[in-house]
Amino acid sequence: MITVLSLLVCGAYFTRTQEEKPKTSITALSKMGSTGEEVRKIQKKLKSLGYLSGSVDGIYGSKTKKAVIAFQKNCGIAADGICGPTTLLYLGLSSSTSAGSSGQSSSDVWLLAKLIAAEARGESYTGQVAVGAVVLNRVDHPSFPDSIAGVIYQAGAFSCVNDANWNVSPNATSQKAARDAINGWDPSGGAIYYYNPRTATNRWIRSRPVITTIGNHVFCS
Repeated sequence: MITVLSLLVCGAYFTRTQEEKPKTSITALSKMGSTGEEVRKIQKKLKSLGYLSGSVDGIYGSKTKKAVIAFQKNCGIAADGICGPTTLLYLGLSSSTSAGSSGQSSSDVWLLAKLIAAEARGESYTGQVAVGAVVLNRVDHPSFPDSIAGVIYQAGAFSCVNDANWNVSPNATSQKAARDAINGWDPSGGAIYYYNPRTATNRWIRSRPVITTIGNHVFCS
């Protein structure tokens, strides 16, 4: 579930399994010495997520490699400083064709599905779609980052990004839920927060106006 200042805790530990990733047309491998538009996109994303300082110059130097390693370590993937397909997927960057009427890339779908798997496994299908919809509502809200990756990796937003829950693979159900949310289904009713009332101890989140309850989650504005 979404946390406020990292106060809410994600679910139980699950061991890492092989990720189910969408097929993409990524063929480039950006690493030390690489230059060009893909490097520029990587730098821009890392900068927006707070991993990279300095200019976005399209040159994959030591600062960019260091930022990539920090991001990889935070996500629990191989920290080799190379932006291959897996790292690009975690960043929400892909050269694949768009998925859904909203034009989100397949890596956006996969990243949202990964968040749903980490946050809402065990919830009903409607509850899983609702979790994905909250992320998308944040993308559209002026108070939050304007991309799926930006919302998911925003500091303090999802505690599961920094614990063992982020190792949970997005299965077929969570990927379908992500696509349904991206295509416009919003069971949350426009919510930008949600929490589990059985575990939430933060008074602020409990003070938010409730929109609906689905399964173990209360969705609020």
